[in-house]
Amino acid sequence: MGSIGSMSKPENGFLVAAVQFPAPVVNSRADIDKQIESIVRTLHATKAGYPGVELIVFPEYSTQGLNTAKWLTDEFLCDVPGPETEIFGKACKEAGVFGVFSIMERNPDPSKNPYNTAIIINPQGEICLKYRKLFPWNPIEPWYPGDLGMPVCEGPGGSKLSVCICHDGMIPELAREAAYKGCNVYIRISGYSTQVNEQWILTNRSNAWHNLMYTVSVNLAGYDGTFYYFGEGQVTNFDGTVLVQGQRNPWEIVTAEIYPQLADSARRTWGLENNIYNLGHRGYVAYPGGQPDTQMTYIKDLAEGKYRLPWENEMTIKDGSIYGYPTTGGRFGNK
Repeated sequence: MGSIGSMSKPENGFLVAAVQFPAPVVNSRADIDKQIESIVRTLHATKAGYPGVELIVFPEYSTQGLNTAKWLTDEFLCDVPGPETEIFGKACKEAGVFGVFSIMERNPDPSKNPYNTAIIINPQGEICLKYRKLFPWNPIEPWYPGDLGMPVCEGPGGSKLSVCICHDGMIPELAREAAYKGCNVYIRISGYSTQVNEQWILTNRSNAWHNLMYTVSVNLAGYDGTFYYFGEGQVTNFDGTVLVQGQRNPWEIVTAEIYPQLADSARRTWGLENNIYNLGHRGYVAYPGGQPDTQMTYIKDLAEGKYRLPWENEMTIKDGSIYGYPTTGGRFGNK
């Protein structure tokens, strides 16, 4: 089913390392350059210490930090692809690993806010997956909602990888979407402070169990002068049990062996708890092939652009004004 991790590559799977990167203090472009150097140095050190590792994951905001005064400035932003991703690509190629990195990406439309982006780079140094955060953390994050859906790419050891960012992991529909597209190892990178520590652990487990896939999750760790970030790197088995649980230590590296073929086998052979199959095949004992209509109103309303909560008119926070953002949208006052 998996293990607490080791330094060698398993015969039929792969070894992952999730780095509880220290919460950065970033006040200038020079600070971002130092962060990139530190990430590259850490990637090479992790590969040296764990020679069999094939996937190394860094948390959200590890490149550019969480300085809200800088979030929307051109100096702070990066392009994808761009010089920063070229540096990460070179490091992955030299180390022979897949790498997951966080980038606050300049929006190609200069009238719109930036994206919060994650990339996966393969051992050839190429970007093999680009994801833009679909659910920025309301009401604090000013990022433009992602427009690339939930992509999936080939990974090590027979894996199919997808990545979500921080609060995305609280939206169960995203994990289901990734699994529906074939993902068997769901990666979550985040920059959460301590107020949602328990929910972090719970949702990483539930995302795995609901979809019969591994989850690999890692958060920033330590204090940045404003908030404390909880670390808590976590690898969860496809049955929802925790294989490895990190603590709150900056620089802690959480490793685990992952066997994607076991998750794939469960999806093919399980009946009673084949949750993702049963969703679209209700009552197949009585109804041959199963009833495909879920009878769920919210799914239909979402598809038709009519999603609305019964208590929506009573909600008090529905924009970013509590954090000083204009109510007309983003930094430019438009959509």
